[in-house]
Amino acid sequence: MYVIIVGCGRVGSELAKLLSGEGYNVVVIDKNCASFERLGSTFNGLTMVGNGFDLELLKQAGIEKADAFCAVTNGDNTNLIASQVAKKIFKVPKVLARVYDPLRAHIYASLGMDIISGTVLFASMLRDKIVESRFSSVLIENKDLSVIEISANEQMVNKPVHDINIPGEFLAVAIRRAGEIIIPEAGLTLKPKDILIGVLKVASLAKVKEKLRL
Repeated sequence: MYVIIVGCGRVGSELAKLLSGEGYNVVVIDKNCASFERLGSTFNGLTMVGNGFDLELLKQAGIEKADAFCAVTNGDNTNLIASQVAKKIFKVPKVLARVYDPLRAHIYASLGMDIISGTVLFASMLRDKIVESRFSSVLIENKDLSVIEISANEQMVNKPVHDINIPGEFLAVAIRRAGEIIIPEAGLTLKPKDILIGVLKVASLAKVKEKLRL
């Protein structure tokens, strides 16, 4: 896989190191060459200085053969413009943009762009830690879908996972048990202290809480 990352801040550098360490071809673009120091001495990808929406620079970076493009600078405008260029002009198959402004995130997500909003994600996590005792969002993709964690209560223990699922509204996709992650088969039963990781349709939150007695 060939990946181009625009922005070598904390997020971009960590992403670059993860992908490079897994053997993928990675190019990192940043306006400040000093930012590349975050990559460390073990990073074996390429680094380029410049703007992430500069057409000539992107061509030099190999965008025409890129499988994925991530814009994760600290500027929403830069991320949105760069990702639009990658998606619309160069037809990169997978384009992701980090956006801080929740309003912009929702607008661009509604236009079909893959948007990651750290502001929405973190605010939602804090809200759920404050309001919910057994029910907390761990990832918010958008306003429609959440990935949540649920501590198995006495109503769930000894029940098979398929009895917990609510078709079209909630699906348990993994179980955290004694420090291990289990991908459950339909007949797997829940044990005390199990933590369910599930995908929830946000509009169904009240219904899911009622059925699971949360």
